[in-house]
This record gives sequence, structure tokens and C-alpha cells, in this order.
Amino acid sequence: MWNAKQAYISVDVETAGPNPSTYSILSIGACDVFNTQKTFYVEMRPINENKVDSAMEISGLDWQDLIENGLHPTEAMSNFAEWVNGFKQNGFTPLFVAFNAPFDWMFVNDYFHRYYGLNPFGHTALDMKALYMGLQRVPWERTSMQYVSSRYLNAQSLSHHALQDALDQAKIFRKMLVEINLLT
Repeated sequence: MWNAKQAYISVDVETAGPNPSTYSILSIGACDVFNTQKTFYVEMRPINENKVDSAMEISGLDWQDLIENGLHPTEAMSNFAEWVNGFKQNGFTPLFVAFNAPFDWMFVNDYFHRYYGLNPFGHTALDMKALYMGLQRVPWERTSMQYVSSRYLNAQSLSHHALQDALDQAKIFRKMLVEINLLT
């Protein structure tokens, strides 16, 4: 049964590498799945010099610009927490939703704890890849964006801009909910 008191928040991160203990979050994008006018976006200052060239190429973010103009993680995570907590103040429980949530979640959870003191999402994260796997009854190898996008986004690729990806993920998630009769 649909729970209207949960706020489904699509989240995407762009990072400098594969894990939060070694690499930085470079940007976070988020949106309310059902009100995509309600968004959050921040670009962050790297916490160290570690970066993987391919990760930088994918995001298209400028390293030097982030060093000079990105928000410090403490300020960025405080701003993000304030945005997420706005849902709580309106009586909703925020639920983190992402495409490949284990990746995005590990960075966001780590940064919230490290730079804010707690994660306002608590321990709630929904992985769209796992949902797609169950919904379509396909093996894990067929849950990549290539397959998901061909079904829900007219084969459009993700832009690797954190906010635009969060918006595209929200569109996919809404279509999945319609398909499983949780949303009309």
C-alpha cells in the first residue's frame, strides 16, 4: 500500500573516485520524486587531492574550479540536511532513492556523519536497480542504465550532472511505481 507520509527523494552524486574514505564527493543533486520543482544541488570542495581521471571525465566538473568555488563539505552537508529536514518539518519521513543506491548512499551517509554528525535519512535507502531486477525479473547484469533507460527514458543516457541525473532517476522511479500499481 502506498504511504503518502514518506518523501521519496531521488539523490545522485558525482565523485572523484570509487569510495568515500579516499575520494571526495564533488556534487550532490536531489529532488522530490513527486514534486521535481523541489530540488537541491551543491558543488563541493575536494577534501584531498585524490582523483581518478575517468571519474573526472565522466562528471565534467572542473577540479580547480571546485577547489576555488566549491562549498566546504561541512557547509554543503549542513545545507543538504536542512533541505532534507524540511520534509520532516512537514510531517514526512525522507526516503533516499537512487539508481545504484549502494554507491550514492555510501558517500552521502559517510559525508553526513563526518561533516554534519548524523544522517537525516536515517537508514532508509531504496535501490532502483534492485527494484528493477525484481520488477522485470531479470538478472543483475540486466539492471544497468542501458536496460532501464531503454524501458523508461527512451534510451536516453544520464548526463552525469548530479541534479539532472536525480531528476531523470525520479522520472524512472515514478514509471516503476505506476508499473507495479503503487501509483496511477
